[in-house]
Amino acid sequence: MTNQGDTPPNDRVHHVRSGRLDGHAALSGGTVGSRRLWMGLVENPPLSSTDNHHHGDSEAGIYVVSGRPVFVFHDGAGEVRLSGAPGDFFLVPPFVPHREENPNPHEPAIVVIARTTQEPIKVPVPELYRPSDPDPQGRP
Repeated sequence: MTNQGDTPPNDRVHHVRSGRLDGHAALSGGTVGSRRLWMGLVENPPLSSTDNHHHGDSEAGIYVVSGRPVFVFHDGAGEVRLSGAPGDFFLVPPFVPHREENPNPHEPAIVVIARTTQEPIKVPVPELYRPSDPDPQGRP
C-alpha cells in the first residue's frame, strides 16, 4: 500500500477544503499542481461591475453559487444581458468580450469559475463587440 505522501502530485486526487483557499484559487498549478485547469471562487460585491474584457484563448465555465449575477456581451446587434441564479452555469468562449455585473444592492454574487489556462488572462476592451465582427479599434 502506498502512502499518500509518497504518491507524485499528478498521480493522486487532491482535496482543497473550504476555508483553505489561496486567495481566489482553489485548484491551480500553484495550489495542487494542475497543468491545464484553474478553478476558484469569486465574490462580486453588491452594485459592482467589471470592466469590459475577454480572457484571450481561455474558455471559462461559471457556476452560480449565490446571488444573481448578470453577464453582458454583444451579439452583433446590441448588448445581451443574461441573468443568472443559484445553480445556473455559463460558458464564456475564448476571445468573447463581456462584463459581469451584480445589480443587487444588498447581497454579493458568488460564483465558481473554471478556466482552461493557469494565467489570469483579462484583456481589457473599450467596448463590447462580437468577435466575428471587425475589431472596433481596428486591430486584426
